[in-house]
Amino acid sequence: MIDGCGRNIDYLRLSVTDLCNYRCRYCMPENRVHRRSRREMLSLEELEAVARGAVALGVTKIRLTGGEPLMRRGIVELCRRLRAIPNLQELCLTTNGSLLPELAAPLREAGVDRLNISLDTLRPERFTQITRMGTLEQAIEGLAAAQQAGFTNLKINTVLIGGFNDDEILDFVGLTKLHPWEVRFIELMPMGPCANWDKRCFLPDTAVLKRCPELRPVPAQGVARRYRIPGAKGAVGLISPMSHDFCADCRRIRVTADGKLKGCLHSREEIDLRGLHGWQLQNAIRQGIAHKPQRHHLSERKSDTPRNMNQIGG
Repeated sequence: MIDGCGRNIDYLRLSVTDLCNYRCRYCMPENRVHRRSRREMLSLEELEAVARGAVALGVTKIRLTGGEPLMRRGIVELCRRLRAIPNLQELCLTTNGSLLPELAAPLREAGVDRLNISLDTLRPERFTQITRMGTLEQAIEGLAAAQQAGFTNLKINTVLIGGFNDDEILDFVGLTKLHPWEVRFIELMPMGPCANWDKRCFLPDTAVLKRCPELRPVPAQGVARRYRIPGAKGAVGLISPMSHDFCADCRRIRVTADGKLKGCLHSREEIDLRGLHGWQLQNAIRQGIAHKPQRHHLSERKSDTPRNMNQIGG
């Protein structure tokens, strides 16, 4: 479906939970995390209905997010249901990887096509510092489990934070020499807990290119500008919501775990999908697509959304 700015909206990021077993410093507060009751969250049946309604309107790709989506009870069954939707071309999932040793094989069997695994540092002490609860060993075991289960084209999501992990850029790029992975450096955005962080934390993607001048451009994929070191097995992606506004090419909508459709990650505007069925549900999704904002305003101010990232879907 075409939105009001002429963009073809064919990508749904569907959050299945706002819970997470980590408390990453840029994503969630350490304490006072508001836990919604199960009655406030979309059921598996409602999540499937939203997915079917979106696909009926032209969505061909769905990414399941959270919080940590693997914490959602029934996640494998939900993946199986979504994979059965006619005309859905791609079913993906973003995870911190900690639960993949138990769930990678069932997810693959259920029809998940591709995984993105969040990994912000390769140093054990820093990993515990940024996640507050996790260990690097868990993430590495998750990556190994994903490969063993048969997932290919793995993508590593690395939030670039000045003064924290920018000295690891070459280490992350080095992973692509040895593995057929795509390491995606994502610019930190001023929202949620990090909205008021020191401006030096918000590095532009040029920091990656300066640290690794041997990177050569290859065809882009979605919103990621992509590069490769000659002879490397994998690639490097740069996702730059701050320094390279890609709103004109944005083709996604988001639905939160409590049933709110957001046309933009950073917008306050939401459409409640809870309790809607059939043509009413499709009309609400159609309305959200039609009124998708033209752009965000991160170059002028911090994010407009009052939600933390885990409450929207990373």
